[in-house]
Amino acid sequence: MTTYLIIGMLIVTSVLSIPQVALFLQHNMNRFLGPVLVVVGLFLLDIIPINLPGNDWGVRLQSKVERFGVWGSGLLGMLFALSFCPVSAGLFFGSLIPLALEYQSHVVMPTVFGIGTALPVFVFAIIIAVSARMVGGLFNTLQTFEKWARRITAIVFIIAGVYYSLIYWVGLKI
Repeated sequence: MTTYLIIGMLIVTSVLSIPQVALFLQHNMNRFLGPVLVVVGLFLLDIIPINLPGNDWGVRLQSKVERFGVWGSGLLGMLFALSFCPVSAGLFFGSLIPLALEYQSHVVMPTVFGIGTALPVFVFAIIIAVSARMVGGLFNTLQTFEKWARRITAIVFIIAGVYYSLIYWVGLKI
């Protein structure tokens, strides 16, 4: 939540402090939203694969952070919050920031978004603490759900992106 609050506050405050940029975004954000949603949808469907080198950096970072106890865990959580999953990035930059700009919400909207993204993590942390066996079964069920939810989200993003692109790039009246 803290990470999204800080990022949201910085982006919204900086954009709102420059009226010309805010005006440009208000008039043109929908034009850019279409292609962004299509690309995010393609990432979610693994049509455009994401291959990141260096898979062991997280393990090394975790071992270093463990020395700092709770503060280290908090900083590690903030770092991982910055590694947006494609859905969160699409929602944060494609929906939340334009809405926050429109309503000039420096704090409330990023905070609500942060709480919304932190709640599932918090719930899973409690479940893991209570019973690892139950989590294993739940994880398998959620993994199946996630696969379908990701596909459905990708299709919705692509349809919405094509819709926005047709309206704002082609000028089609639908």
